Amino acid sequence: MHESAKPVTLRPLHLGDADVIAGWAADSEFRREADWNPGRSLDEYQRFYRRLIQSPPPDLIRLGVIRGGILVGYVDLHGDQPHRRELGFVIGERSRWGQGLGRLAGAAGLDYGFHQLALREIWAEAMDANQRSVRILQSLGMLEIGRGGKDIFLDQPTHYRQFAITAENWLAGTH
Repeated sequence: MHESAKPVTLRPLHLGDADVIAGWAADSEFRREADWNPGRSLDEYQRFYRRLIQSPPPDLIRLGVIRGGILVGYVDLHGDQPHRRELGFVIGERSRWGQGLGRLAGAAGLDYGFHQLALREIWAEAMDANQRSVRILQSLGMLEIGRGGKDIFLDQPTHYRQFAITAENWLAGTH
């Protein structure tokens, strides 16, 4: 099986994962593209993720993305509506980018949301200037539903594009 075709699995984050996730922040270009705070030290990132893993906010489900037994990213399902949540995902270490892991992580997040949480709709947004993320959401069958606020991505003014997919469309395999 080609490396990029290997599936990913999701699991709850463990306390030791905080060190791995914080380690991704050692790469300043990763921080910049992932829109992580550039002023935080690695120690601050470790403390932040340890706290988040130990005591997540009630409206956040964050799961580790695992491939080949290694934590390669995480998926978020965020929100407090009973049948609708926002999908987010991060793939750590830029050396893993471009291998299809973002799409695999997004698909695993949608599967989890629709099968485990019985959600009816999942939405997401990506900055228009971040075309990799936009293409991932489109490839998952998510339809563009609107335009969000303005932001800056890699020093470029941009805006958010909002996408959504229903359980019916996801489960029908229209992606």
